[in-house]
Amino acid sequence: MGGAKALNGDQERLLYQDKQLKIVMRFAPQAPAVALVGEVDATNSAALARTLAGLRESGCPLDVDTGELTFVDLSGMRVLALPALPAAERWIRLLNVTPFQQRMLRMMGWFYEPHPADRP
Repeated sequence: MGGAKALNGDQERLLYQDKQLKIVMRFAPQAPAVALVGEVDATNSAALARTLAGLRESGCPLDVDTGELTFVDLSGMRVLALPALPAAERWIRLLNVTPFQQRMLRMMGWFYEPHPADRP
């Protein structure tokens, strides 16, 4: 965990970091979101799951920005997509999903519905 720092007028707080992945909470004017920067694979997907679970608030979806991920494997996508849960019970809402990530989600049988803020 780390302290908050200013980022383009917004605030950012480090939640987790290893050699491949940085997880930060960004407090933007529109809404706070967790941003994932770097790579998620089998070596850090459990840490990602623990970090996101620690932020979960009952009944409130957690916005997770995946646009700055340069790589994510199946173990990481399973953490983000919550495939074992019915769609109505999923508490992670993905933002800035890349075409590669969308393809992986489709291969997992999970339909990606863009967040209203991501739609043109």
